[in-house]
Amino acid sequence: MLEIRPICEHCGKQLPNESQEAMICTFECTFCCHCVETILENVCPNCGGGFEKRPVRPKEKLVKYPVKTEPYLKPVNLAEFESLKNEKKNIKPHDR
Repeated sequence: MLEIRPICEHCGKQLPNESQEAMICTFECTFCCHCVETILENVCPNCGGGFEKRPVRPKEKLVKYPVKTEPYLKPVNLAEFESLKNEKKNIKPHDR
């Protein structure tokens, strides 16, 4: 089950369950649309995969299956990330 992490790992933007701006990779690394599109260029800095829009957990399921509340902030070291980004950004995520 998805954790539904509450913030963007890079910039700290709030991404509550109902957010339409939350993006995740297959390992559930969580970033906001702005960071994915303008900084990461659809390359996860942790695994090299691409991102998809995070689904919203139905409200009636939140009591039994609450979303994660502890923030995970780990700003990307852009200098270290540059080579991975350049290697992957022009390859479609399903071909990586």
